Amino acid sequence: MLLLLLSIIVLHVAVLVLLFVSTIVSQWIVGNGHATDLWQNCSTSSSGNVHHCFSSSPNEWLQSVQATMILSIIFSILSLFLFFCQLFTLTKGGRFYITGIFQILAESNSCQMCGYRD
Repeated sequence: MLLLLLSIIVLHVAVLVLLFVSTIVSQWIVGNGHATDLWQNCSTSSSGNVHHCFSSSPNEWLQSVQATMILSIIFSILSLFLFFCQLFTLTKGGRFYITGIFQILAESNSCQMCGYRD
């Protein structure tokens, strides 16, 4: 049982790290002197110096992706916090329904984010 709880904690932390990295990473699309990510578009010279950085386009789909990424992070953090709270307050054999609901919300936001296309 202890090994199962430890693996769940590791899974929660891994999901949080992956969500943070995928949200913060600064170059999703790179090519032809142009780098684009979730938050800004940058033009670079051939020597690698950054010339201009502009905020990302105001497309509705991009704002939806930004919102779902932030919601995924928030729900994952709440899920980890509730997991620890329930771990120490539930009686033996209790179920982690609230934690599961928040984790499902986080993952559903991540899956919605993957479905958007330009």
